[in-house]
Amino acid sequence: MTVLSRRQFAGSTLALALAILARPALAADAPPLARVICDNDWSGDPDGLVQLAHHLLSPAVDIPLIVGSHLPGGGGWGSATSATDAANEANALLRVMRREGNVPVVAGAETKIAARDDWQPSPATAAIVAEAMREDAAGPLVYCAGASLTELALAWLAEPRIGPRLRLIWIGGNEHPGLALPPPDPDPVEFNLGLDVIAAQVVFNESDIEIWQVPRDVYRQLLFSYAELAEMGESGPLGRYLADKIAGIEQALRRIRPDAVFPRTETYVMGDSPLVTLSALHSFFNADPASSFHDLRPTPHLNADGSYTPNPQGRPMRVYTRSDNRLTFADMTAKFRAEDRRLRALVP
Repeated sequence: MTVLSRRQFAGSTLALALAILARPALAADAPPLARVICDNDWSGDPDGLVQLAHHLLSPAVDIPLIVGSHLPGGGGWGSATSATDAANEANALLRVMRREGNVPVVAGAETKIAARDDWQPSPATAAIVAEAMREDAAGPLVYCAGASLTELALAWLAEPRIGPRLRLIWIGGNEHPGLALPPPDPDPVEFNLGLDVIAAQVVFNESDIEIWQVPRDVYRQLLFSYAELAEMGESGPLGRYLADKIAGIEQALRRIRPDAVFPRTETYVMGDSPLVTLSALHSFFNADPASSFHDLRPTPHLNADGSYTPNPQGRPMRVYTRSDNRLTFADMTAKFRAEDRRLRALVP
């Protein structure tokens, strides 16, 4: 796809102005900025459902597939069928948005990869491989993962040819030395990485998949205030549904960690929202998520403890150091308000 530069644009200002008057900002016949596979633990932290709703309302991208992925086993967030639960949560959101049946939803593996040499395809593997190998689809394929990398690793192990045919945007991983420090009292291994370390090692250390990583220090910056959440909950069916999901998180956390003392804070981390920013909210000129900052470096070797060993021969990857929170949340809330107006206008 040809990307318009400012130099190419300079001589055609009048033509563009006339076109803007005659057509919507996004031409329906233009190819998508990307085809986006959305993979997340939708039955866990509700920030994933916020991200999914935002993605579904972003016309710059097409969503050909939604994958429900697993949570940790042995109690806590997930049941023994947390991937199936995740798929059910995604379908429930589609029903709230009156979009059921518009996008295929599949459940992935219910557990992490047991060992590097002990893996088997999941129920989602064939669908991921099929989308990656398509020759008839417009737009590059972007795999947006907000939890484990189990499903992408299994797809690559099943069909390594998908590697150069997609880009991974991943919310997860420890801080990179020299770029950021860990948070106070950090878990030694970041949560999403800890969901399946072997899968992440397959993607980082073995595959040829291009990686755009949003590590813990960056996704923690996506703070949305409870006052904003209350306002979102008043906008209509979608806003209320998502706000209610987040309101229930305190009860869930107290069930999971009954002895923990939680601080009296006024914000919620919408940590999966950079998936939308980096895949859909690109600049018009030289299309790129230009308002978010990244460091370009060779993909390091990912160790089992979450640390990184430099690999000068590694393929280039982006490690994001800042996501544009203003753009992300302003776009998100505007789209949610518009969707709620649409939903209120529908006949019950």
